[in-house]
Amino acid sequence: MVAGISQVLKSVSPLQLGLIIAGVVLVVGVLIYNWWLERRVQRRITATFRKPDGVAVQPGGGAPLQRVEPTLRNDASGATMPANAVPAFRPDADEEAAADWEPPIDVVAQGPVSVAPADEYAATIPMARSVDGDAGGHRRPDPEIECIVTLQPAKPVGVGALAAGLHARLGKRLRWFGRAAREAPWQLLASDTRGDFVDIAACLLLADRNGAASRAQLDTFVRVVGELAPLLPAAISVPDVGAETDRAETLDRLCADVDVQIGLTVLKSDAAGIPGTKLRGVAEAAGFKLAPGGRFEWVQEETGAIHYTLQNLRNEPFTVDTLRVSATNGVVYLLDVPRVADPPRAFDHMKLAAKRLAQTLGADLVDDNRRPLDEPALAAIRKQVDAAAAALREVGIEPGSPRALALFGA
Repeated sequence: MVAGISQVLKSVSPLQLGLIIAGVVLVVGVLIYNWWLERRVQRRITATFRKPDGVAVQPGGGAPLQRVEPTLRNDASGATMPANAVPAFRPDADEEAAADWEPPIDVVAQGPVSVAPADEYAATIPMARSVDGDAGGHRRPDPEIECIVTLQPAKPVGVGALAAGLHARLGKRLRWFGRAAREAPWQLLASDTRGDFVDIAACLLLADRNGAASRAQLDTFVRVVGELAPLLPAAISVPDVGAETDRAETLDRLCADVDVQIGLTVLKSDAAGIPGTKLRGVAEAAGFKLAPGGRFEWVQEETGAIHYTLQNLRNEPFTVDTLRVSATNGVVYLLDVPRVADPPRAFDHMKLAAKRLAQTLGADLVDDNRRPLDEPALAAIRKQVDAAAAALREVGIEPGSPRALALFGA
């Protein structure tokens, strides 16, 4: 055996032997590198999804929470708010209550800039106490539905210094605000905004219809803003990420409890169905416009707001091409209650439109279970719409307002 191996080695040239040895070393090196890389990635994953006290949690989540009913803050009767509840959206609260609010923050100095006291930071972002039907929630940070990190530059800066943050994509709506003086109003920032700002606020939406902002998203948000601070340089005010994660999950549960959509179905019972060309003609004559999302939208001209939509009963989007060559057995009028100002009035308008379409097409107006909808049934549905709108207002979300559009958007 040994003689055989010796004979083989004698027949191999030095070049071939060197190549064999190099190949073996290369394979071993690749195996070692892969092992090291796997360990490194595992450490990063563990560090990313670890609570501050060192207890690891599952990615995208957190420790299981107790069920929190949608009661957000002490009311006039002195009822106690759950520890991890979202601050209530109370339209009747006064300015003094707003001034008393202090966000949970950790202040970290970056570079030579001194850090203001925590109560001074609290005064920089007033609570949005009024229901934001006047779009006030769109023109300023909304600490009740957003995680907010503030920056105070050593000297005024323009938006060019914030470019990396302005273009960040974190899976939730991200807004940046600035103000030219401490007492000046907040200004929504974009890449073409002019001027210099002494205060900066980065705001990440805590929840939408895709769910709550995860711990990983909030950690990334804080890191993105934190990496800008030493470059300005600026003092940075950072909330507790664990508490913000709890707030996001509570807000998501609250929104799920008051999220209501109402559908009225126009059903054609015969085999021919509704020709797409005829449907498009009738819909456009009624004021609908075919939107890129594959549905018809009824848009109010004065405000540009979508009052309700008309969708295919089948799980297929409408397009110009499909409407030209196909037919459908029915369509659904859909009212998205949180996203519509004055939902009962919008329902009345949608009901009349649905009845006219059913009459024009010789179809039936039915509910989700294909039961005919008579006037008493439609009146009962309208009461549900009214109750849903009242439930939204009770927690401070005005239907159709910027706050509602943010929370009940994708």
